[in-house]
Amino acid sequence: MNEQIVILDFGSQYTQVIARRIRECSVYSTILPFNTPAAEIARLKPSGLILSGGPSSVYAAKAPLPDPAIFALGLPVLGICYGVQLLAKFLGGNVEKGQKREYGKGTLTVKDGTCALFKKLPKALQVWNSHGDKLTQLPTGFKPVAVTENSEFAAIENRAKKFFGLQFHPEVVHTPRGREIITNFVHGICGCGRNWTMRNYLDQAVEEIRAQVGKEHVILGLSGGVDSSVAAALLHKAIGDQLTCIFVNNGLLRSREAEVVQEVFGRHFNMKLQYENASSRFLKKLKGVTDPEKKRKIIGGLFIDVFTAATKRAGKAKFLAQGTLYPDVIESVPIAGNPAALIKSHHNVGGLPKNLKFALVEPLKCLFKDEVRQLGLELGLPKEIVWRQPFPGPGLAVRILGEVTPSRCEILRNADAIVVEEMKASGLYYKIWQSFAVLLPIRSVGVMGDERTYDYTIAIRAVESQDGMTADWVKLPYDLLEKLASRIINEVKGVNRCVLDITSKPPGTIEWE
Repeated sequence: MNEQIVILDFGSQYTQVIARRIRECSVYSTILPFNTPAAEIARLKPSGLILSGGPSSVYAAKAPLPDPAIFALGLPVLGICYGVQLLAKFLGGNVEKGQKREYGKGTLTVKDGTCALFKKLPKALQVWNSHGDKLTQLPTGFKPVAVTENSEFAAIENRAKKFFGLQFHPEVVHTPRGREIITNFVHGICGCGRNWTMRNYLDQAVEEIRAQVGKEHVILGLSGGVDSSVAAALLHKAIGDQLTCIFVNNGLLRSREAEVVQEVFGRHFNMKLQYENASSRFLKKLKGVTDPEKKRKIIGGLFIDVFTAATKRAGKAKFLAQGTLYPDVIESVPIAGNPAALIKSHHNVGGLPKNLKFALVEPLKCLFKDEVRQLGLELGLPKEIVWRQPFPGPGLAVRILGEVTPSRCEILRNADAIVVEEMKASGLYYKIWQSFAVLLPIRSVGVMGDERTYDYTIAIRAVESQDGMTADWVKLPYDLLEKLASRIINEVKGVNRCVLDITSKPPGTIEWE
């Protein structure tokens, strides 16, 4: 990387949000553990350093503390919440438990408008607080530049050393002008340009892949999802025929998914694509199984068997590529009670077996999800793949309640195709997180023409979310709902009733199983 800002993570649930805000300034940011040695940070040659917030008190027995030598690196430093308290602790100030906690919205009054953090900002700002401790004495060389109702040191600076501290959180959306504060730090104080562009990243990533792989061969498990598709396109651009993609059809895919993957990657991009049709194996093993967890374990275990056997047929390869994203590679800070660690553990679900004898290539490990989509467009992938909605690893099996059978897969596949088609036609498909059909193991009486029917029920699920951790149901227009129900009941044999799922997450989950 050319220019970058290093963030030391002290356990805040907002640490990744800080990283995002910096990248929105067209500057690369990287998150490191709080105790990263100063010498290691210096080797990265960052333009600035940010100390994140965190759930601890700086004077707690097991408080996470940085290498004191970071303050002698000559770098501009911005401490946020817990980070500003660290500045006080290490540089001679004082922190005490506040008589009144500050949580939620507050008003920041800027007392010194010449402070570079608040350049071109008004004197009164809405900010978001989340702290119990407060500064009671500033370190030598620091002065207060802004106050809140409960803190006379809500923003502080040592202008000579370019050390700054904020008791509030500028990175969250609840601090509406916070992005400008971060911009002032990154560009105005640290002197960064705007070099973090997807075009620059693409060129750099290609060089790094070639340097890592050399003349060796790479295998990639291609699912057709956004991450593996973009990883495949990037690797192919870098190493061409040294890459072999393995696509496993487990019989639980959506309509025309296998054909689309083979068309786009095999024929359009001319990649070496090894197609493994294991549909009958998966469906046979799922016969009679109704428990959701058992279904997942069967599918996961069999996938590993099929993929492992496929890698042996693919020929000799040294590397296995994975579409791991940046949020997945950041190790949770080992601090008791750290909410970020709980969030992280939610995403660590399974993967390929550790006994596969490959070195790993993770070409997307520096990127967030929306950046992966930008990269996909830069690589020429079709919009339908780059902007496709999330699809569960076990496929349609978690959207068929009860036993998974070939006929039930066909019913759901046809119903889901109608949902996708109509959502795209309405313009909503690319605007919301997920929309899909679920096949319920409920049969009810209906009348079609002059005949009595006794068929299945389809539930329509549409949710809005930022990251899948929480979600709210989407209020789809009535005319769209009417069209969905009408088409599904008329066109999908075996269905005579449609219902709408209006459950949020929590208490429900996005998927039904």
